[in-house]
Amino acid sequence: MNQNEIIQRSKSKNSKVLLFGVPKLGTSILIGLVDFALLALYTIGYQLTPLLAGIALGIGKLTIAASQFFFGWISDAKYTRWGRRKPYLVVLSLFLSSSFLLLLLPSLFIDINDASSVFIWFLVWNIMFNISYGVTTPYNAWMAEQFSIDERPKVSQFQNLFGFIGTAIMAVFAMVVLTDFNDDIQTNPDIIPPDFLYSIVIFAIIPLILFCLIVIFMPKEPHFKIDSNMIDNLKTILKNKNFLLVTVMQGIASIAWIMTTSLILVFISTVLQFDSTSNLIASIVFMLGILIFLVLWRKLIEKLGRKRSLLYIFLTAIIFLPFTLLGLLPMGSTFIFGIIFILGITGCMGGWFLFPSIIYADIATDDEKSTGELKAGIYTGFPSIILNLFQALGLFIMGMILELPSLGTLSYSIGYVLWGPICSLILICAYFFARKFIKLDFEQ
Repeated sequence: MNQNEIIQRSKSKNSKVLLFGVPKLGTSILIGLVDFALLALYTIGYQLTPLLAGIALGIGKLTIAASQFFFGWISDAKYTRWGRRKPYLVVLSLFLSSSFLLLLLPSLFIDINDASSVFIWFLVWNIMFNISYGVTTPYNAWMAEQFSIDERPKVSQFQNLFGFIGTAIMAVFAMVVLTDFNDDIQTNPDIIPPDFLYSIVIFAIIPLILFCLIVIFMPKEPHFKIDSNMIDNLKTILKNKNFLLVTVMQGIASIAWIMTTSLILVFISTVLQFDSTSNLIASIVFMLGILIFLVLWRKLIEKLGRKRSLLYIFLTAIIFLPFTLLGLLPMGSTFIFGIIFILGITGCMGGWFLFPSIIYADIATDDEKSTGELKAGIYTGFPSIILNLFQALGLFIMGMILELPSLGTLSYSIGYVLWGPICSLILICAYFFARKFIKLDFEQ
């Protein structure tokens, strides 16, 4: 294939689409547990100070941004006998599973009564886990090489479907197993409860098996030649004005989305005063709502196009988010309102989760038309650097909002009701930015 030819991708069978999406189940379980359990495990269970735990977690966030960019960049560089992405999927998934085990089961290897050893262990293996999580970039970059433009919404839908199944498994594990785990650890710090131990081992094995399955059964991507070196590729994407504008748009929106995903269940517990049963129902509604709206938004994207659908997603969120202000008013029963609010939020989040992998695969394909080179890895990996900075800003803003004092008879910070309209204002900025500056619909 010469440099000016564009790769022709044949129509994929449903089995291929399904197979490609499956690894998202494993990575969602692992990243969900790492985000959910690490702080509590090391501060409550292993008595590490919050400051040291925060340092280890913060360095991990910086590491994941760098690793996702690096492995996207370098996996573009060489086409091997196994293809461009497969070697990275095998090696990095092995390291991902191993580092997850070591990170979650420190008492098997070190003296957890030694604070210095616990901190160093946490820091080292959190860094290794986040480096290994860079496997998701070659994996996501593979979409542009394996599937045609019109298939990508469906592929993204299945990825997110498996992702939320993984998140649901993690949530059930958290409710059933983690509830008393930290108390058990404090009582017997050298003994790991068997249900926790076996669960962690199984969770670690799942992504390794799933990535190996797609390596074995997915075909190699077409052998297209990239004559430019990695530095030239970086210069190319930095000259792609639309790509940079799309990344900025996604970054602006991610400030609101990271706050929303972090606070929605806290909102219904703290403000709407849901009990444990109502919380469980709300969590189920949240998961099912996301899954249903993934399907609906995928159909709308196919019918209306990328950009128009994205703008509708923003408008949906802009309308629903300010309803958190109703928490300032006395309500007899909050359950119905809470369920309706959750459905409204999942309506827009289900659509938003479809977009990142579609957008960057499309932009890489569009760039291929002008350069003759499909640089899907670097187009998928580079935005992680920018997005992690915006998400860190979102978490910082969230922290400041929740530090606001209570108002009147409220028993909680007024920030627990103000976050909705603040997120809505942020998404208004993203809406007008997207409407004016970015292009998402390309001629095939």
